[in-house]
Amino acid sequence: MENRKVFEEAYIAVQMQLKGKIDLQHVIQQSEIQSLAGVDLAYWKKGEEEYAVCCIVVMDYLTKKVLEKAYCVDKIDVPYIPGCLAFREIPLFLKTKEFLSSDPDLYVFDGNGYLHPRHMGIATHAGILIQKPTIGIAKTYYKVEDTEYTIPENKPFAFEEIVISDQVYGRVVRTHPNVKPIFLSIGNQIDLDTAMQIVKDMTTKESHIPLPTRLADLMTHEIRKQYTAKEQDK
Repeated sequence: MENRKVFEEAYIAVQMQLKGKIDLQHVIQQSEIQSLAGVDLAYWKKGEEEYAVCCIVVMDYLTKKVLEKAYCVDKIDVPYIPGCLAFREIPLFLKTKEFLSSDPDLYVFDGNGYLHPRHMGIATHAGILIQKPTIGIAKTYYKVEDTEYTIPENKPFAFEEIVISDQVYGRVVRTHPNVKPIFLSIGNQIDLDTAMQIVKDMTTKESHIPLPTRLADLMTHEIRKQYTAKEQDK
């Protein structure tokens, strides 16, 4: 527990340093986007050790055609600490990114970005490191300063802004009627309205989350199943 506290203090110190590098000025325009990538991770245990797979699915923005896929599996040694998830996931993301032959214009992460106590969710943290526009899409709400969110109307793409201390941290968005909302926040080099439009464009009737992260999520489950099956056969 003492080591965990040391890790947490060190991670928060890094986040506070990176926070000053969030770029909200040089934002990407929707017309500039030709390709975008969805990023997701899945975890499993092998004995006492923890492993994860990171999957990246690159898509054409206009046609929604999958251009390429990449994945990487590795052991995870960083403990889970609330508010510091990026430190567990970014090293594996960066390794996976090296397998891409293309250079996506934008990355969509399964997780938060600006909607974070220090505005340093994985989408923002990664966006600063790779110097690319990024968006965070979370399926569950990460409460900041005990702030609750307002449930949007039950109609497509109704949303409510999440305002904390008079600052907009993100939006809760209902992509389809009668489904759970998602939690949208900018990562880096993008504004919230543009991020919202991208979510609209990339959300299909088959899923309430945007297609890039939906496909990355499905891929992580496939790869995890393959690896855990290998362990069971031994």
